[in-house]
Amino acid sequence: MQLDFNLNLDFLQAKSPPLIGVDISTSSIKMVELSDAGKGLYRIERYAIEPLAKDAVADGNIANLEAVSEAIKHAWRQMGTRTKNVSLALPAAAVITKKIIVAAGLSENELEMQVESEANQYIPFALDEVNLDFQVLGPVPNNPEEAEVLIAASRKEKVEDRVAAIEAAGLKALVMDVESYATQTAYELIAPQLPNAGQDQTIALIDIGSAMMHVNVLLNNQSVYMREQTFGGNQLTQEIQRRYSLSAEEAEIAKRNGGLPENYGTEVLQPFLDSLALEVAKALQFFFSSTQFNRVDHILLAGGCAMTPGADEAVSQRTQVRTSVANPFANMAISSRVKPRQLAQDAPILLIACGLAMRRFDQ
Repeated sequence: MQLDFNLNLDFLQAKSPPLIGVDISTSSIKMVELSDAGKGLYRIERYAIEPLAKDAVADGNIANLEAVSEAIKHAWRQMGTRTKNVSLALPAAAVITKKIIVAAGLSENELEMQVESEANQYIPFALDEVNLDFQVLGPVPNNPEEAEVLIAASRKEKVEDRVAAIEAAGLKALVMDVESYATQTAYELIAPQLPNAGQDQTIALIDIGSAMMHVNVLLNNQSVYMREQTFGGNQLTQEIQRRYSLSAEEAEIAKRNGGLPENYGTEVLQPFLDSLALEVAKALQFFFSSTQFNRVDHILLAGGCAMTPGADEAVSQRTQVRTSVANPFANMAISSRVKPRQLAQDAPILLIACGLAMRRFDQ
């Protein structure tokens, strides 16, 4: 499932030229560039992670355009690439999606008219205030005379803010996707690493960033459940700040690079890991109580918190579900510009950027 909120807002365009996947998150800008390595393999050519000033992005919205575009500029320079075309994503909360059923075989014009008429019912804004598009998903199971269509809409300013940040950095936005779909695209690269390649299993992909935890449960590469919870790595950073009288920046560096007093592991890190595992267990309970599912076969951790040593063990122990850290690059060739050990460490926070970088291979 892929949507393109591009500049003309023809979301679903033909195969893209070379482009970079750019993930604008609360704490940093992440960029990934992939290429075709032949024989069905991909190669990671380069990537960059550039920290963002505090509150430059809040609740998925760009609050400080200048700070964000400067960080994008720095990340792009760090990449050392010539490619200026980029693929971006909107947070799922900024996009309204709805599946509708239409008669099969409608012309493009008929389909557009029907989508607009349906959209009027589901979208709580005037249609001239939104960017709207659709994708035909295919025939309805057991009824070839009907087709399933996905409608997606976002407020124009949400799209325009991200495009403006990219253009101010001297780059060109070609594709606008949705973060949850970009994550699913990256998951397709991870699935082969799972038992039986994840087939017929419920996989909980849990992305825990600095402030939010995003839960996406997948069955055979299709999302069956999504949820957001307020929990993230900021809680650990704040506790390090408070406990050791450090600034936010110093606490963040210490959290990543170590060098904290001996009692850090037992008194600060372990209680945080216990809280994280409890939040994941709670998320699974919500999933079971609101769907017909009663088990999860595997948990994949992503986001900054997945890089915290011991996070996967803590979650596995609490939930009694096999847990691993997501790495979409595990089966990729790696260019000489990329340090494999550093990439393995950074992989869990590059999921969205990697999914967006995959857009260059769209048919």
